[in-house]
Amino acid sequence: MQIADRLSARCVEVVDDDDSYRTSLIRMLNLAGYATAGYRCAGEFLLAERPACTSCIVLDLYMPGPNGLELLDALALRQSAPPVIFLTGSGDVPASVHAIKSGAVDFLTKPVERDHLLRTVDTALALDRERRTTRNQLDELRIHYTGLSSFEREVFLGVVNGQLNKQLALTLGICERSIKSYRSRVMKKMRVQSLAGLVRAARLMDVEPVAAYEPQRRLRRSAFVSQTSAQTSN
Repeated sequence: MQIADRLSARCVEVVDDDDSYRTSLIRMLNLAGYATAGYRCAGEFLLAERPACTSCIVLDLYMPGPNGLELLDALALRQSAPPVIFLTGSGDVPASVHAIKSGAVDFLTKPVERDHLLRTVDTALALDRERRTTRNQLDELRIHYTGLSSFEREVFLGVVNGQLNKQLALTLGICERSIKSYRSRVMKKMRVQSLAGLVRAARLMDVEPVAAYEPQRRLRRSAFVSQTSAQTSN
C-alpha cells in the first residue's frame, strides 16, 4: 500500500479488492500528479489514518466485507468525509441511484477513459476543498460567537432576524444609541463588515432562533415600557 503524502495538496484514496487493477490505477494517478493511498477493502480503509490534504475516494462497489455502498453510508455520518467516486465493473441502476442519492460525485464503470476519470477526480477534489474551507470558516465563526456576551448574542439574533435598531431597543429595553454601540461591537467581534456578513454567519452556524429568547425579551420590554410611562407621568 502506498501511503499518501500528508503535505500534498491533492490525494486520491483507492479502495478496490482487485490488487492488479488497484495498483495500475494508483500508478496512473501518480503519473498524473496525485498522491495516493490504496486499500483492499472498506475495513482496511476505515482503520487507516486519513490524509490531512484535500482528498477524494475512488471506490469499488463489490468487495469482501462491507461493500462500497455500505462504506458510503458510513462515511455520510462523518462531517469531514471526503467526496466519493464509484468505479466498478459490475454496477447496476439501483446501485448507481443509491450512490448518487447518498452523495457520490459520480458512478463510473470499468474500464473508464483516463481523461474522464481525471476530470471527475478534479471535480471531487474541488468539492472537498470547498467543504474544508466552509468547515474552517464555521470553526472560526463559532469561536467568535462564543466570545460574545449573552446580551451581545441577543443583539446579534435581533439584527440577523431583521429588527431595526429602534425595534431592537424596545425589545431589549435599552436606548437606541446603546443598540448601535452593541451592534458595532458584535460586528467587530464576529469580524464581519456588513449585515449580510452577520446573516451569512448565522446561517452557517445555524444559531438558535429569536423565539427562544422571547420570554426574557418580553420581560425587558415590559420593564422598559413601565419605566418610560413612569417618567412621562412625573
